[in-house]
Amino acid sequence: MSSFEIKTHQIGRTYSNPHFFILNKGQNSGKPLEQPCPNCFVIITTSEEVKNSLYHLTMMLQLGQYFTYYLKGSVIPFITIKDCLKTINKAFKMNNVALEKQLKTMQILNQKEAEYLFMHQKIQQLKLAYIRGVFKKVI
Repeated sequence: MSSFEIKTHQIGRTYSNPHFFILNKGQNSGKPLEQPCPNCFVIITTSEEVKNSLYHLTMMLQLGQYFTYYLKGSVIPFITIKDCLKTINKAFKMNNVALEKQLKTMQILNQKEAEYLFMHQKIQQLKLAYIRGVFKKVI
């Protein structure tokens, strides 16, 4: 799970190996992204399994605000590639069994969140359709 490299993303560049992006500017620095943005790093891995593990580990670190300690800059805060790598590597020093269990739990929670967001969106659409149906008869 330690076979990955982190680089600064260049706009327009494509990657053949499994990869994901990490936001490096703003208050959400450290947030993992599926799609690139102008201010991000790219983590390139050797396999899809490693990518998923690193993605969820990075999400846990960002949600736990472990990257905020390393934010620099007074107007637009940012994190350096060295600090980002150091934070991720520190998390890897955990017991692999405990880390894998936590990553699986995080994956399940993310899946449930996506399901609830989908249901919320459908309920909003249903409310809108209902309201339009009610007032269509009146107006």
